[in-house]
Amino acid sequence: MNHDRRFGLARQVALPGPLRLDGGALLSPVEIAYETYGTLAPDGGNAVLICHALTGDQHVASPHPRTGKPGWWTRLVGPGKPIDPARDFVICSNVLGSCMGSSGPALTNPATGRPYAMGFPVITIRDMVRAQGLLLDHLGVVTLKAVVGGSMGGMQALSWAATFPHRVRACVVIASTARHSAQNIAFHEVGRQSIMADPKWRGGDYYADQDPPAAGLAVARMAAHITYLSEAGLTEKFGRKLQARDAKGFGFDADFQVESYLRHQGLSFVDRFDANSYLYITRALDYFDLAEEHGGLLANAFRAGQARFCLVSFDTDWLYPTLESRHIVQALNAAGRPVSFVELSSPYGHDAFLLEAPEMNRVIHGFLEGGA
Repeated sequence: MNHDRRFGLARQVALPGPLRLDGGALLSPVEIAYETYGTLAPDGGNAVLICHALTGDQHVASPHPRTGKPGWWTRLVGPGKPIDPARDFVICSNVLGSCMGSSGPALTNPATGRPYAMGFPVITIRDMVRAQGLLLDHLGVVTLKAVVGGSMGGMQALSWAATFPHRVRACVVIASTARHSAQNIAFHEVGRQSIMADPKWRGGDYYADQDPPAAGLAVARMAAHITYLSEAGLTEKFGRKLQARDAKGFGFDADFQVESYLRHQGLSFVDRFDANSYLYITRALDYFDLAEEHGGLLANAFRAGQARFCLVSFDTDWLYPTLESRHIVQALNAAGRPVSFVELSSPYGHDAFLLEAPEMNRVIHGFLEGGA
């Protein structure tokens, strides 16, 4: 397996499966795109799984092949960082349902020879985790030194501890939650409806024409992006400043800088993401309720295994506010699991976990090395 262990190696594997999904469907084969960094130790004890957020991918610490931008978490993963490939065998896979090489609506259905489109089965966060489990089996990784994730990645980390409790020694959950709230679901539904209302969506069957519902997806991204920011951050960065003009235009062009910013975010997103994947992944997020999966009591999710937990929240995150992390901490305490928790101050809202956060790095480094 040495060919899987070189630094920054991008791979794609088709695992035979079948993978039984929470919705009842069987998925086979299970295609997983992933990257690894570093070398697996002879005793297998240094494996760290990084789980990505909604629109993320496997390129956690290496350039994105479509955009050329640096890896999305190079602030946390890399030489001299809390997760260091010189010490850790780092794995990051594209989640089930996404569009960067793992099984999802954009990939070819072997039964038809055409893209799955909306024929792809609806998935859950736990389905994503089970697929990652198949990948780790393929890589020869029995147990994880740690599973680490922010936002939807944090949900996967929690699900890992609940689904494979004896395979996880430490769990780091950043800016996340144990279940999606009504407000979270509401924002996602606005995004999904904007995609499905775009005439180019065509019931999801747009791949052959190579003419996707870009306008609907851009609006979905704009609506979601607002939830990743904070009011204080928006005010500080944009306020009511006008965009490249001295006076209001008395029309519907982007008069304000914040309008121009959101339009840019929407347009740049459609170049790298698939609209159907957006539907499927937001649905998986909305279905996420870890307590519901364990008899209605969150503590039940954590009673097995011996994992240590570290939770980090940010004071301006209103998408997954600190209260959500506190609920998880209370459940971990009730289950008798060791847990560290800190709320950090940041003006950047939910996106703070992806931005320069030296305090977060110090917390994670101390936690991971403290239990090594």
